[in-house]
Amino acid sequence: MASPPAVLVQDLSYRYRTRRELALHRCSFRARRGELLLVAGASGCGKTTLMRCLNGLIPRAYKGGDLSGTIRLLGRDPAPLKLAEISRMVGTVLQDPEKQIVGAYVLNDVAFGLENLGFPRGEILRRVDRVLEFLEIAHLRDRPTFALSGGEKQKVAVAGVLAMEPDIILLDEPLANLDPAGADEVLRLVRRLVEAGKTVVLIEHRVEDVLAAEPDMALFLDAGEQRYFGDLAGFLEAVDPRDVKLPAPLAIARLRGVEVPEPPPRRPRRPDAEPLVVLEDVWFGYEPERPVLQGVSLELRPGDVVALLGPNGAGKSTLVRQIIGLQRPQQGRVWVAGRDARTMTVAQIAATVGYVFQSPTHMLFAPTVWEEMAFGPRNLGFDEARVERNVRRSLEIVDLVGYEGVSPLALSYGQQRRVGIGAILAMESRLLIMDEPTAGQDYRHYTRFMDAVVRMPFEAILFITHDVDLAVRYANRVILMAEGRIAADGPPEEVLGDFALLERCRVRPTSLLELNVEALPRTGRFLPLERLGAFLDVA
Repeated sequence: MASPPAVLVQDLSYRYRTRRELALHRCSFRARRGELLLVAGASGCGKTTLMRCLNGLIPRAYKGGDLSGTIRLLGRDPAPLKLAEISRMVGTVLQDPEKQIVGAYVLNDVAFGLENLGFPRGEILRRVDRVLEFLEIAHLRDRPTFALSGGEKQKVAVAGVLAMEPDIILLDEPLANLDPAGADEVLRLVRRLVEAGKTVVLIEHRVEDVLAAEPDMALFLDAGEQRYFGDLAGFLEAVDPRDVKLPAPLAIARLRGVEVPEPPPRRPRRPDAEPLVVLEDVWFGYEPERPVLQGVSLELRPGDVVALLGPNGAGKSTLVRQIIGLQRPQQGRVWVAGRDARTMTVAQIAATVGYVFQSPTHMLFAPTVWEEMAFGPRNLGFDEARVERNVRRSLEIVDLVGYEGVSPLALSYGQQRRVGIGAILAMESRLLIMDEPTAGQDYRHYTRFMDAVVRMPFEAILFITHDVDLAVRYANRVILMAEGRIAADGPPEEVLGDFALLERCRVRPTSLLELNVEALPRTGRFLPLERLGAFLDVA
């Protein structure tokens, strides 16, 4: 007799207590032991709700909603089981690692789940060390978790789940905060887990990257509705490349003859304009013997649209914290709008520099989306008419019209990120800085709001990203960091066209970048996907 599938879902529907519409509607699929199931769809389409149904948080933590349909895990009905029992079968890696890390040090955090399950100390240490070696982060074992980069926190969260050795593993956007090389490592790990007999359900927007892990099956959700379930080849044919980011050759071929909005032109740089921000020989470290920034000097001028690239732990977020005043250089100096930042408060700096945090939970606190977006401009002294105008414009740009009265914390992770971006947009800052603005975002939403952002009257924009395609599409300047120093600073064609340099800095060329380099003699500059197709013969 054949064994039952590891995950079986039939006619699953769910509506949250506070919402009128269904978050999931009659979803049906299965995943066998030793299979990798890719779950894709736009931000807010129901992917995270599906995960909560599988790991038992719905209906145990999310009470009062309407749940119907059938779920079987390893052939068992989870309905009568306690959450602790389900956690032995299903391990979950959350989209935002900040919500999963509880230990002060990496060792304590990875051991936390095993301690709660009552494992003996020797077995706990053996498992922790094994999984840290497996993920190639053994050097972080005794590191304080607060000092980790976003990508390092993601790996630690993965380690904590893997240490418990569940048969079913749910990964909710595990690549969102990882550099390309780190994403490759996680995807190789995923494939090894599948080959070892684990069932992995991978929720991810970065479909092109996930293809390297060779998903066995794919599920596509749209506004809570199941649009496709089947093999990967059928999925790639079924989805719209404007909704899901597909490999560039496939997307270009699929978009031929399809009318798409014209992307914004690249902004011209103004290298002779007075700088908005100047860093002079900035050094900083969380521990005296381990500097994170080592003599960084740069200028940000009006007209700049800067992509700040580099591997996890290179110092990108730390550099930005020097600019916005959350940290002060231990050596060197920062100037903001011609003033020494040492003489300015964080609030005074915020009048010039608006910052969108990497983790939305670091900046969301208001009871409604409207109040969240209105807080900044009100504190800058804007009159109420100006506040209302700016908030309404921000809601349109980040596609959250209709969510004005909803609590930000009731939204999906991707929607929360858009609330944070909208809050800064409403403040009319001269320089906009965004830390991983596309993490957790589907392709349609992130191109829509980035198209809108670069058209807005910010004097300059800087975004930290691991998404090389984002730099190709929007940046007129690329700064590449490695080991706390600036490895390269120049036009995208110059910096991103040096594949040997990218490899040394753990940045992997994407198919869009490779096609742009191929077409550069004819185009003269990098082009977004929609324009590049005219210069290529892609079948």
